Amino acid sequence: MGSRDTGPGHTDPTRSGGDLHNPSPNEVRALAALAFDDLRRFPGAIRAMHLGIAERAFRGVGPAALPVKLIHDALSSSAYGAIGAGAARLGKAVDAAMEEGGIGEHVSLSTTQKGSFGLAVLNGLIGDQLERDGSALAQPTSVRLHGERIELDEPSLRDAFPGATPHLAVFIHGLTGDEFCWSWGTEDAYGSRLASDLGSTPVYLRYNSGLHVSENGRTVAALLEELVAAWPAEVHQIALVGHSMGGLVARSAAHQADARDQAWVRRVGHIVSLGTPHLGAPLEQGAHLAAVALHKLPETRMLSSFLRRRSAGIRDLRHGSLVDEDWRGRDPEALRAAACKEVPLLPWATHCFVSATVTRDPKHPLGRLLGDVLVLVPSARGRGRTRRIPFRDEHGHHVGGTHHLALLNHPEVYERLRDWLATAPEALAVPA
Repeated sequence: MGSRDTGPGHTDPTRSGGDLHNPSPNEVRALAALAFDDLRRFPGAIRAMHLGIAERAFRGVGPAALPVKLIHDALSSSAYGAIGAGAARLGKAVDAAMEEGGIGEHVSLSTTQKGSFGLAVLNGLIGDQLERDGSALAQPTSVRLHGERIELDEPSLRDAFPGATPHLAVFIHGLTGDEFCWSWGTEDAYGSRLASDLGSTPVYLRYNSGLHVSENGRTVAALLEELVAAWPAEVHQIALVGHSMGGLVARSAAHQADARDQAWVRRVGHIVSLGTPHLGAPLEQGAHLAAVALHKLPETRMLSSFLRRRSAGIRDLRHGSLVDEDWRGRDPEALRAAACKEVPLLPWATHCFVSATVTRDPKHPLGRLLGDVLVLVPSARGRGRTRRIPFRDEHGHHVGGTHHLALLNHPEVYERLRDWLATAPEALAVPA
């Protein structure tokens, strides 16, 4: 990595060190418990596939095979049940041994770069399940510095941000991401460079990307309200910078904060989305169709069950959902989903976007087909055949010959980001 010095009073989340640790639950035990719980469930999934295949085979033989089928099904169910029960007993024994030995009590996975990455992926995949289960692995919405969670009171913020300025640049990662991901590549993180070039204070958030976008939007809005109220300097202007799903979370947070008349949102001058699937992502759309198709046959229902475990956050990427109305009371497995509610942009903020293609020419057939590998250009620009988000052309930028993750730290993207944030919003409610 290159130098990460953020200038006086500014810090980069990718640097290790610091003494800001808050005691946390035993994440190692929670991870072991999750592994054994999945191990317990796995034989049941294999059993379902086994019996599905056997059902088709016995059906071909005819009624004469019924006695054999009954014996086969009983023995199979007993065998798979015994394996599952054994895994459950082993899990309890391991957990008891870990508790007795104090294993994992002084280990914090969520505050190290590698451990945080693992938890970020886990939260992105099944974070809603972790939240429902009250797991220590679920990552709550928080401000992070050196991997540590920062309390939102003035003394803690003053210690963490000794050079706090009136201008905040809030960075919101995407699906399966965390605050460390902004150090992608070999260049300085966007936040440290903005601190040096524009005097902005970078603030990096972490959230559970497996929850619904609207749920994360709500918690991010509440966090920013608390953060701004306790910030050591009077906040004049806020820029929200979101990568991928983070751009959806930023828009959802701003929309919900505006509806609740929260003070912080009146200070938002810019909302920047980097490779954000505003109109949905093809990978999730394909996963949804595959889950529906695979569920139709007993032999493939195990695969369908696996796909159906994908988190609420991933499912929201099907169409770029931002509000509760898009999912509350609706069947998540329905083949045809109801239309998303269109959420207006903040009228006083400048909304900027970056799209990308793996080909240098965005009109190249391969570039049109793959986009940046995960997000297609029309979705990143908010312009589809049936939906259109009112972004302005002059507030957009396209990067050719790159991929989705590279947008986290790309020199061309930084130049545009700096120029956008250096320009005063056209109708900022609170004067700087």
